[in-house]
Amino acid sequence: MSVTTAPPPAPDASARFNPITPISRALTWLVSRYLPDPLIFAIILTVLTFGFAWWLTPSGPVDLVRMWGNGFWNLLAFSMQMALVLVTGHALASSEPVRNVMGRVASIAKTPTQGVMLVCFAAAVTNVVNWGFGLVVGAMFAREVARRVPKSDYRLLIASAYIGFMTWHGGFSASVPLVAATKGNPMEKTVGLIPIADTIFTTYNIGITLALIVVLPLICRMMHPKPHEVVAVDPALLKPEPSTKRVLGPDASPAEKLEESRILGFVVAALGIGYLFLHFQAKGFDLNINTVNLIMLVAGLILHGTPMAYARAVANAARGTAGIMVQFPFYAGIQIMMEHSGLGGLITNLFVDIANKETFPVLAFLSSGLINFAVPSGGGHWVVQGPFIMPAAQQLGVDLGKAAMAIAYGEEWMNMAQPFWALPALAIAGLGVRDIMGYCATALVITLPIFLIGLYF
Repeated sequence: MSVTTAPPPAPDASARFNPITPISRALTWLVSRYLPDPLIFAIILTVLTFGFAWWLTPSGPVDLVRMWGNGFWNLLAFSMQMALVLVTGHALASSEPVRNVMGRVASIAKTPTQGVMLVCFAAAVTNVVNWGFGLVVGAMFAREVARRVPKSDYRLLIASAYIGFMTWHGGFSASVPLVAATKGNPMEKTVGLIPIADTIFTTYNIGITLALIVVLPLICRMMHPKPHEVVAVDPALLKPEPSTKRVLGPDASPAEKLEESRILGFVVAALGIGYLFLHFQAKGFDLNINTVNLIMLVAGLILHGTPMAYARAVANAARGTAGIMVQFPFYAGIQIMMEHSGLGGLITNLFVDIANKETFPVLAFLSSGLINFAVPSGGGHWVVQGPFIMPAAQQLGVDLGKAAMAIAYGEEWMNMAQPFWALPALAIAGLGVRDIMGYCATALVITLPIFLIGLYF
């Protein structure tokens, strides 16, 4: 991506010294020099997981090779779901009506610091509604703000969108509490079902999530670089994508008329709406990755108008899925080695063995953050950590809902140092991981007290 140093803008509050600036600068420098590309990061984690599992567990190298190979393709369905999160979200956000709405909202920001705050706030709120939608729309919205406030630091705008992702496990699409409340989940026979009234809708979760929604935009505001350090994107790279609509001439063939038929698009949309109605009627407000992708696909079809207009939008969006396709198999192999060798249990037990009833949620949170480097998936955390955390919580008399949320919080918090889920936003933005992770690591450090206080008290 081509970036340029912007000319000095009008005086802004960000120009004054604040205590977050040195932290942000130091971490940005550190990350820019030493954090490798996400694919290399995944390969290094594979090697480290293999080495530690060989050293600390009874598993030998042949066993670990077999685990890795057997698990390498375990996330193919999940990979496709994640690719569709990116593609359907991008296609929806690129439709003319959504672009118009984002443009009107983006026009609220008049200064660079207002821009990063608005992006972070919008991302944090939409991630509470649904993480897939929030992750994609946050990055698209950041680009829209960059168009309208050209003196903003583009790296921080995109980082702000990803920082807003820190709220997702306190919202309606949180995988750990939703799985814990679902019949047939791996921990049901051990601790029973944990209703979402004991997780998502608890006072402490609402408090933590609201605190993040308020604090995260302020952190982004304080991280904005001084005017002479701003890195602005080349405006040519922020031009709106060309319209996907195609106007047919009088000599259009029957096939072309069929391809651009609004009727066919609305027929498919009607089928999707009908299924969603039946699904929610039978299961209540049951949002999951598949239903969200279907909602975004149906909405995209309606807003783009014709099947081929939507197909062209999907083709534009699909260019950003390369990182997901290549890296997810490596994380699947890591996850299986962690789970089947017992390494994940060893790491968890290191924290659990020194816990008591009061400190257990905090230590479970920290262990979850550590394991997130190797298993960057909420559902994966429940598989790896649930068998160790939940029985220990039950034995110590810890609230099971809080124990489950401790696992969830550790995952969402450490995402700020794990670039795995930044890939969709980076693909949309045209940036590399080193461009944003210093800012994200700063948010990681500063938000730690929010989680610790919420879990302990």
